[in-house]
Amino acid sequence: MPSGDPQADTRANKRDAQRIQILGELHGEVMVFQPMTIREISHGGVQVETSVPFQVDSLHELRLSLGDRSVVLKGRVAHCRISDVDQELVTYRSGFEFIEPSNYVSTAIDEFIDAIKSLRRPT
Repeated sequence: MPSGDPQADTRANKRDAQRIQILGELHGEVMVFQPMTIREISHGGVQVETSVPFQVDSLHELRLSLGDRSVVLKGRVAHCRISDVDQELVTYRSGFEFIEPSNYVSTAIDEFIDAIKSLRRPT
């Protein structure tokens, strides 16, 4: 019988769904947003610092804040190494190669890089 609360009804329907116990092993992954500091950027990738290591050749979605634009794209980990150890904190430096960025993302990256270059030119 519906309770009148749509969220409660939705939760009740989910609990009614049949669950199957896994007798062996079934693996999955969870995506977690991890803050990163971008140290270098090019048309083809970024070099970042994080507090967690990344597995080489793994694929990840990256969210980049490029001035007033924010873009999301896929990147492949090209390398990862420890860059600094400070008491309890380990910092990793990783290089990501962009994987098939959309035209919008490519344009945003190009314009961001061009804007940085124009600000650094001597007048």
